[in-house]
Amino acid sequence: MSYIIDRRLNAKNKSMVNRQRFLRRYRSHIKKAVSEAVTRRSITDMENGEQISIPTKDITEPVFHHGPGGHQERVLPGNDQFVSGDRIPRPPGGGGGGGGSGDGSASNQGEGMDDFVFQITQDEFLDFMFEDLELPNLVKRQLSGNEEFKTRRAGVSNQGSPGQINIVRSLRSANARRIALTSGKRKKIKALEEELAALEAMDPALRDHKRIEAVLEEIAHLRAAVQRVPWLDDFDIKYNLQVKYPVPHSKAVMFCIMDVSGSMSQATKDMAKRFFILLYLFLQRNYERTDVVFIRHHTSAKEVEEEEFFYSRETGGTIVSSALYLMKDILEERYPASEWNVYGAQASDGDNWNDDSSTCSTLLINDILPKLQYYSYIEITPRQHQALWEEYETVAAAYPDCFAMQQIIDMGDIYPVFRELFQKKTA
Repeated sequence: MSYIIDRRLNAKNKSMVNRQRFLRRYRSHIKKAVSEAVTRRSITDMENGEQISIPTKDITEPVFHHGPGGHQERVLPGNDQFVSGDRIPRPPGGGGGGGGSGDGSASNQGEGMDDFVFQITQDEFLDFMFEDLELPNLVKRQLSGNEEFKTRRAGVSNQGSPGQINIVRSLRSANARRIALTSGKRKKIKALEEELAALEAMDPALRDHKRIEAVLEEIAHLRAAVQRVPWLDDFDIKYNLQVKYPVPHSKAVMFCIMDVSGSMSQATKDMAKRFFILLYLFLQRNYERTDVVFIRHHTSAKEVEEEEFFYSRETGGTIVSSALYLMKDILEERYPASEWNVYGAQASDGDNWNDDSSTCSTLLINDILPKLQYYSYIEITPRQHQALWEEYETVAAAYPDCFAMQQIIDMGDIYPVFRELFQKKTA
């Protein structure tokens, strides 16, 4: 028996097919590990790779062996205990003995095996993290002045660059031209050759030598005329024609609205930041041409950069409508609904100033949601829902297809809630 061992290093994707097959086989283990990693990791370490541990019992290969019963005749080499007719006792437990418990647990006999541990890359980690997720209701829109063009084949042309020459079409054109220009002469040559053969077949005394010489001269003249037709002419050269066509893109903007008021504890803010980091990574990973607008608010709202959004310590009272008013102004100024797919995600603990919650629901219903593809509200609190949640329930009833609400109680709810909000809808 021959054993072939591939000792090549895993470089330049030499073993990529085997790796992909392995990842598909243990997909459930990897997805579970990814979900746990998202919960326990720090915010700055959210997008790195991960070590996956698979129990030994789950990586065993199937083995074919003889089952109980039946009649078997075997020759056992080196037998010095049994003779023909003896019964061989079955091993205890129905199979051969082996060292260790096989499941990695503590044992007082034999040797066990550790769980199988392997590393997935950053790209693989993000692929599993955002698998089967999408921005809901995404529509392709063609933007004037921002078109991107792709080239595609559009037949052949008589003009072009040397690198675009179509050799087959050029030779076909040259052959057709030669046939068209020489077909009449070739027919005459064939007729004259038949006449010459008939004249030469006559009795030498009866041959018309003058006619034979004339036929030979005319054949030579016609063949010379055929030879003067060029094999390839400039007119024959054909070029592959490439034309540009505009490609419509799904340009989208995501408004990330985070409550940083005094009622938001540090743990609540950390959970909100984790949610928005997941959302930001998801957009950067899965979509091109996606703008992200970061808005922080307490009593007043402010559009900020990414760094300030996640790490600023500014705080204050709570007026949620200030963020929605700012979002409305930015929409009217920079992101017309006819050209952009507009999305919003809001995270808050639900506390709001007096009657401001009704103002928020009115703003959403009348001014914001008619321009949006999807809006999600995440309330981060272990307590009962307050006025803002109750007002947003009326918004969800008015826009059931583009408004979603979820509650996050602890760190373990962030990733499941995120997947619930952006789960790919089946047609």
